[in-house]
Amino acid sequence: SENRTGCILSASSEFPEGFFTPQERKDGGIVIYFLIILYMFLAVSIVCDDYFLPSLEIISECLGLSQDVAGATFMAAGSSAPELVTAFLGVFVTKGDIGVSTILGSAVYNLLGISAACGLFSSMVSRLSCWPLFRDCLAYTISVAAVLAMISDNRIYWYESASLLLIYGCYILVLCFDIKINQYLMKKFSPCCTCFTKAMEENAEQQPLVGWREESGPLIRQQSRTDSGIFQDELDYSQLSKSMHGLDEISEDHPSVFTVPEADMKRILWVLSLPIITLLYLTIPDCRRQFWRNWFMVTFLISAAWISAITYVLVWMITIAGETLGIPESVMGLTLLAAGTSVPDTVASVLVARKGNGDMAMSNIVGSNVFDMLCLGIPWFIKTAFINTSGPIEVNSGGLTYTAISLICSVVFIFLAVHLNGWKIDKKLGAICLVLYLVFTILSILYELGIIGNNPTRVCGN
Repeated sequence: SENRTGCILSASSEFPEGFFTPQERKDGGIVIYFLIILYMFLAVSIVCDDYFLPSLEIISECLGLSQDVAGATFMAAGSSAPELVTAFLGVFVTKGDIGVSTILGSAVYNLLGISAACGLFSSMVSRLSCWPLFRDCLAYTISVAAVLAMISDNRIYWYESASLLLIYGCYILVLCFDIKINQYLMKKFSPCCTCFTKAMEENAEQQPLVGWREESGPLIRQQSRTDSGIFQDELDYSQLSKSMHGLDEISEDHPSVFTVPEADMKRILWVLSLPIITLLYLTIPDCRRQFWRNWFMVTFLISAAWISAITYVLVWMITIAGETLGIPESVMGLTLLAAGTSVPDTVASVLVARKGNGDMAMSNIVGSNVFDMLCLGIPWFIKTAFINTSGPIEVNSGGLTYTAISLICSVVFIFLAVHLNGWKIDKKLGAICLVLYLVFTILSILYELGIIGNNPTRVCGN
């Protein structure tokens, strides 16, 4: 009954109590929380850069995945592990709407905020292919429409949650035949694709995908997608990639994570991050090294678990800090918490975008949102089909109309913006995405606070 009156649970009720009292936090203890938040950001970047992405490289090499398919599947699943944990907590532990609100509330940030970060923080222009972006945007639009249709009556039945799993299964099936579908579309729409291919060839010499480069050819995307060829960094991973293809033997092992950097700033960060570096070294096999090379799946799974744990602590600290500063719950959910739960996606996408892998960055951004819809479907299906078969799951769908409009508009905008920008990720696209994200956020906050529309909310007990 409280939900129907616009009452929402405090975000801190989903987490353990902090190690300071409210008064101690106001007297200066809040500084400790901010230091922990910054350290968690550093920890996520270390996990992604040293363990998560290298394991993804070897998985892609072994399965022969193109960069966009790898980004939409393994990379999206690993970086979205926190959302999956959150959804299970919301269904089985707190029995609230935390899963729905977190996943749907952060979807606009995932699309616009991360795209802005990739464009603004990348030092090089990344080229994009039209098919992967269209494929992922279409899958996400269908997933959003399905979820919104399910929660429109505030009830989730077993067959509705099963349909989410079916949609994701169809998406994976399309990815399995991605090369053939792409080749068919290239032939079917040859005028458009020919123009795009020429544009790619004209920029091939100006932008030689430094870092994880692709094999080039007359039809660069069509040929590169038949052979993975991604993540072949001249400096970091080329010898490992060659050994995977049986072309060369590893003559030198990868440098140890305890190697002290030469640059002063990197050396300071290395000293500060030494505790987390040591902890990760003791718990995750480094598949970049020859001894642990065949343990790449273990590296992938454990690094995804670490990402989930670090993100949980990060969101916990952000929540308490926000409440201490008096930030309203609705504002927290749409800004700090949305960004906090998407830190792994942001870090991973920016890292690959800076290497020139635009397709992988965009496929991770949109593919993560598609996987987030599956994150809702799995716990819903388990509970309604096996645990509580007597009735449906009750959810609160307040603000559903605005959420639907925001999500669909953001998907359409991303596709059109990339098309009008010449199918590339650059600082101009990043600035446009940032401005639109700020507009969406301001409108959402005004709507949640009841300033516009008719949806005033209050925290339960206040």
